[in-house]
Amino acid sequence: MAPLFLYNTLSRQKEEFKPIVKGSVGLYTCGPTVYNYAHIGNLRAYLFEDFLRRILEFNDYKVKQVMNITDVGHLVGDMDMGEDKMEKGATREGKSAWDIAAFYADSFKKDLIALNILEPSVWCKATDNIPEQIKLIQTLEEKGFVYKTSDGLYFDTSLVPDYNKLSHLPLADLKEGARIEKNPEKKNPTDFALWKFSPVDAKRQMEWDSPWGIGFPGWHIECSAMSMKFLDKQLDIHCGGVDHINIHHTNEIAQSEAATGHKFFNYWLHGAFLNISGGKRMAKSADNFLTLNNVLIQKGINPLAYRFAALQIHYRKPMEYSEAGLKQAALGLNSLFSQVASLGNEVGVLDNKLRQEFLTVINDDLNLPKALALVSMVMKAKLSAADKLATILDFDKVLGLDLDKAKNFVAADIKLEELPAEVKELVLDRQKAREAKDWAEADRLRQEIDSRGYIMEDSAETYRLTKKI
Repeated sequence: MAPLFLYNTLSRQKEEFKPIVKGSVGLYTCGPTVYNYAHIGNLRAYLFEDFLRRILEFNDYKVKQVMNITDVGHLVGDMDMGEDKMEKGATREGKSAWDIAAFYADSFKKDLIALNILEPSVWCKATDNIPEQIKLIQTLEEKGFVYKTSDGLYFDTSLVPDYNKLSHLPLADLKEGARIEKNPEKKNPTDFALWKFSPVDAKRQMEWDSPWGIGFPGWHIECSAMSMKFLDKQLDIHCGGVDHINIHHTNEIAQSEAATGHKFFNYWLHGAFLNISGGKRMAKSADNFLTLNNVLIQKGINPLAYRFAALQIHYRKPMEYSEAGLKQAALGLNSLFSQVASLGNEVGVLDNKLRQEFLTVINDDLNLPKALALVSMVMKAKLSAADKLATILDFDKVLGLDLDKAKNFVAADIKLEELPAEVKELVLDRQKAREAKDWAEADRLRQEIDSRGYIMEDSAETYRLTKKI
């Protein structure tokens, strides 16, 4: 077996993975705040975490994956300022916060299914684990890490000498970021809320009694309480997006280690952003977010095209979104399905040499672009079609592209007379434009045909038309 190396944000280097319990892995993956639809930038993080889990299982580890659902306590400002995102979502849609949480949690789970992302071993909601969060805050209070203000209980970060060990940023930089959302009652700019009091002049939809009064938990405390509850002492790997490093995960580590006196998780892995419009991060707050439904499903494109696109970029590198790039990924996936379908139905013998090469590549900090390239190598190898299929299907345990169902996705050539009338007319008009060498009009008509769910590939004298996967 090739050793598995993972880039640990905590040490800023690749480290050989060594689990706490031999043959078993405790994996905590930060889940969604369910006040709106997940956008495809969010979903890139969940794809990376799915690839990680599949690679761990490919290495014969038994993985217990815990994912939280944040349905309370995540304020609009990450520094504990502003309105609760759940309450804001409820106001926006004229529904209860509980209904908002249930609807968007269900929508998120449908997105995971569409992308072939494995369901976590444990789903846990913040609102289902309030007693555990209160107990953890009480422990911190007994140890002297908590102080009270008019709006809640706060964690005193000045009592943690290595508070910046995950971010690796000078403490002054973290303080400067914290000053953007200033709370004059905080002792230190980086201090964060453990429990927020309900306003005296208004009743919140989500609030609970506590030893300190009626209120609700802060955002960070839920992940500490629930990871320790469901993984116990098997705190191997904690994941999330790079936006969690400086605040959310830094605060998780501070409060957890203050409470237990022990190291929290051993390995911290973070996925890079999906960017849009020249490097700008996709975010709900920027109103530039695109969902799986409006980008792919409504346009008749298989959502696995996005998974295929994500495989081509290393998880620690930013990924650029463009409509053209996604269409190219759909074409590439369709081509792969066609190649796999051409191998037939007989599954032969796995090629162990190629499998070992695949394992070495994926065990180098999840190098999936190289792993995907190995699929092409298998297709060119001097193996029988049956043995090629066996090897590729083995690789697909990690890739997750449903290659065992390739025949279901392959679109046969479509004859002109089989087309809907409006598409047929566009095809004929495009042929006339090409004959007249009106390339601009021909290109426009190709886009029209594409928008109706058909792919047109030109050759020197004719064309090939297929329906999108």
